[in-house]
Amino acid sequence: MIFASDNWAGAHHLIAKRLVEAAGTYAAPYGESDADLAVEAKLSEMFEREISAFFVATGTAANSLSLASASKTSSIIFCHTEAHVIQHEGGAVELMTNGGKLVGVGGDAIGKISPPRLESAIARFPTEDVHVGQKVALTLSQATEAGTMYTLEEIKALSALAKSAGMKVHMDGARFSNAVASLGVSPAEMTWKAGVDILSLGGTKNGCWCAEAIIYFNKADAAAIPHLRKRGANLFSKSNFVAQQFDRWLEDDLWLDLARHANGLAEKLAEAVRQSKDARLAWETGGNQLFIVMSDGKAEALRAEGAKFYDWDTPVGMEDAIGEGEKIRRFITSFATTDDDIARVAALF
Repeated sequence: MIFASDNWAGAHHLIAKRLVEAAGTYAAPYGESDADLAVEAKLSEMFEREISAFFVATGTAANSLSLASASKTSSIIFCHTEAHVIQHEGGAVELMTNGGKLVGVGGDAIGKISPPRLESAIARFPTEDVHVGQKVALTLSQATEAGTMYTLEEIKALSALAKSAGMKVHMDGARFSNAVASLGVSPAEMTWKAGVDILSLGGTKNGCWCAEAIIYFNKADAAAIPHLRKRGANLFSKSNFVAQQFDRWLEDDLWLDLARHANGLAEKLAEAVRQSKDARLAWETGGNQLFIVMSDGKAEALRAEGAKFYDWDTPVGMEDAIGEGEKIRRFITSFATTDDDIARVAALF
């Protein structure tokens, strides 16, 4: 009963098969293979627009290099106060942006920036003031670190504020697939049609072995990324193997089927928690992440039965909702989670 993270799941068997098939072939290196070019064409079709795609090894690389490509001297980058980029990237964004500053912005909904607060944050950094940094980017996590989702209208509103301040909009899409599946929208609607300029597209959490991509919706924005990627030690010589994963992932919308599977099982588990007398949902999500409040004793009992999950820090402003001896625990389903896994853990609630 593995609910600790979708990073625990292996690779989907069809993607693993494709890698085995490619293992005995020759292919041009450094992103020039037939598979690399084919995937860029498939991604252009998926996003209904000609895009530029650059493969990297990790989500950290995708986020930090994306934001570095939009940076200037003394860059200011806005993100949610509890976003992955500011809390769990180990300073990679600051490193790759040569000392750029991440500025946390809160909101009224869990995990999401609100337009009024973003507007106030932007106002603190007037362009003409030499004593503050230069505003360069807004980064939005979709799904958020708290498992919640920005609606299309929310993305549009935040993007409009960023654009009016001369900034680029980046989306951390580590769980982009789950967000698309949850909202029932198209990839284009959730990105460039809503004002997003750059996307970190995650495949690793959704069936791939090691496959992340930086997507640029305007080719001019990608001018710096080839050199940044090389300097950042993320230019694969055998890029063909990353491309092969994405190629099979995109084929027949496998990426979307896997996300729907994970989301659907998360909802089954959420319903079991709603019926429980010993646990409750901390808030509603909709993707493949659940945040469940339970006592330490209950958590110990679940772990004793083999359930794996992580404790989660209480978001700012929710402290009064968590009782003495309770904590929030994060449960994540994946493409590899089974109905039997859900039935077994649900019986323990």
